[in-house]
Amino acid sequence: MRLLVIGGDAAGMSAASQARRRLGPDELEIHAFERGDYASYSACGIPYWVGGLVDGPEALIARDPAEHRKNGIAVHTRSEVTGIDLAARTVTVGDRTEPFDHLVYAAGAVPVRPAWADTTADGIFGVQTLGDGAALDAWVTTARPADAVVIGGGYIGVEMAEALIRRGLRVTLVERAGQPMSTIDPDMGALVADAIRGLGIELRAGVTVEALETGGGRVRAVVTDAGTFPADVVVLGLGVRPNTALADAAGLPLGATGALATDLRQRVTGPDGVVEGVWAAGDCTEVNHLVSGQKAHIPLGTHANKQGRVAGINIGGGYATFPGVIGTGITKICDLEVARTGLSTREAEAAGFRYVTATVESTNRAGYFPGAVPMTVKILAEKDTGLLLGAQIVGRSEAAKRIDAFAVAVWNRMTVTEMTALDLGYAPPYAPVWDPVLIAARKASDALSG
Repeated sequence: MRLLVIGGDAAGMSAASQARRRLGPDELEIHAFERGDYASYSACGIPYWVGGLVDGPEALIARDPAEHRKNGIAVHTRSEVTGIDLAARTVTVGDRTEPFDHLVYAAGAVPVRPAWADTTADGIFGVQTLGDGAALDAWVTTARPADAVVIGGGYIGVEMAEALIRRGLRVTLVERAGQPMSTIDPDMGALVADAIRGLGIELRAGVTVEALETGGGRVRAVVTDAGTFPADVVVLGLGVRPNTALADAAGLPLGATGALATDLRQRVTGPDGVVEGVWAAGDCTEVNHLVSGQKAHIPLGTHANKQGRVAGINIGGGYATFPGVIGTGITKICDLEVARTGLSTREAEAAGFRYVTATVESTNRAGYFPGAVPMTVKILAEKDTGLLLGAQIVGRSEAAKRIDAFAVAVWNRMTVTEMTALDLGYAPPYAPVWDPVLIAARKASDALSG
């Protein structure tokens, strides 16, 4: 039996590794094709590498092709799959075809690149792959730019803005929405905006990019509807879209989000049922949002690894499912921590929920203990049932990981009233006697009762 994997990162290699654990080389031959230079790496670490906080790229590689080969998985880098023939059960790689019994489509996502960014000028970078990170790091080191413009104020945008400030550049962060981190509510986003400006970053929210000025073969400025900003380097942080062009051309079914549709076992599935022997995982797939009940495209390495593991177990003869996600995310801007899970108010309204909110100010430790710093916690609860719908946290040391308590509560469909009795850990160095999680739940419970 022969397994081919398209994409050599988190989802694809997790699938390959799990299948290999269950079936030996005599039972299953595995080949993974990766169009880039690296496999099994952490793209999430790129901003910290560029910012000088971690080494790269080797430190960001979990397992290189040689290690995979020792485990009986042939990883082919610089090998782009350009065609899939479902009837013949082959893929095209370069000038050859490769047959498969099982195919895992794990091609990931591709950066959004508007028409105004379609230029061959130097100094314009995405940060999707380790190769992107290496190119940006080399440019900052050798070209010695003075002015950077980061376009997009989501996770990658704010992380890259901080990285470039650390490298000594003057940084402008341009975001089309009215706030950075638009996945959280405006009142919480305002706290993030203050922190970004506090780093010395010029934040321009509510601003639309119209063009890039170039000259001498390199970028010179970013033109927006609010003026022109000088730029020796531009970083595109405009988000990603599922990399499904190859799948679509082969006739594989796409879902409502434009990503591949799968069942709970990660089998590619369309209106006509399961596509036998074809699996998909990672950023190229859509997922079930367990709170909104809607399909979503939420590209995160955590989901990719889990989905790949599920596909590999099933290919190897086991049984596993991936039920869905609840939208948990976390990041930092210097010492400010930002986290969310479940639904924001905008998402709750779009899903048709009636809800109440509660926002509390607390501290990470007992107020009298050294190092106590403030945090803001906001939660949403369904008005009729009291179910926790979502939570957001903005704070400093030891704030953001408290989102995990909320994530478990959302996952298990707890009410905010039930949460007030949670037996959370307490000691003055770690939490107030009433943890911020409990204070927020208590305030939401009070709001529900009147």
